[in-house]
Amino acid sequence: MNERLQQQLAFLLEIDKLKNVYRQSYLSDKSRRENDAEHSWHLTMMAMILMEHADHPQLDILRVMKMLVVHDIVEIDAGDTFAYDDQGHTDKAEREQAAANRLFGLLPADQRDELMALWEEFEARSTPESQYAAAMDRLAPILLNYHTGGASWREHGITSEQVLKRNRHIADSSEGLWTFVQSLVEDAVNRGYLKR
Repeated sequence: MNERLQQQLAFLLEIDKLKNVYRQSYLSDKSRRENDAEHSWHLTMMAMILMEHADHPQLDILRVMKMLVVHDIVEIDAGDTFAYDDQGHTDKAEREQAAANRLFGLLPADQRDELMALWEEFEARSTPESQYAAAMDRLAPILLNYHTGGASWREHGITSEQVLKRNRHIADSSEGLWTFVQSLVEDAVNRGYLKR
């Protein structure tokens, strides 16, 4: 086996660990928390299905999908930082950068650079593709929380103000989806899923 293939296979086996990184969001049937691999797959499907709602109609959907399958790989080492954990966010960037260096560093240089660039683009939210990818990343837990009766929100005492503040950048990619999120959050408050 040549060295390039060995490096690629080592990376692919290492990222299997993403299946063991659990998030705060519950599956829609409330049976358990979702893992990062499931989350990444779900976001990728969401991006494909909801693309017509993006404000930038000429998105490179393949680039969006690549970002979505790459963006949480760093959580193998860095762990999943809960969206509303202010303390956890203080060193999140450093933990995730170290993880990106190690994990993407398992690959041949050209693929390492490609995945690192995709991850950095997602984190920066500086392109229409990264803004749309980030919008999907924020929309998914809102949908799951709403359809589980606010399971994770109630568990952590999250307020509607926190949800709206944390997810406001959905509007950078889709005013229509942001309007939908605002109405969903209001309905969640009315149903008692989320504190005002």
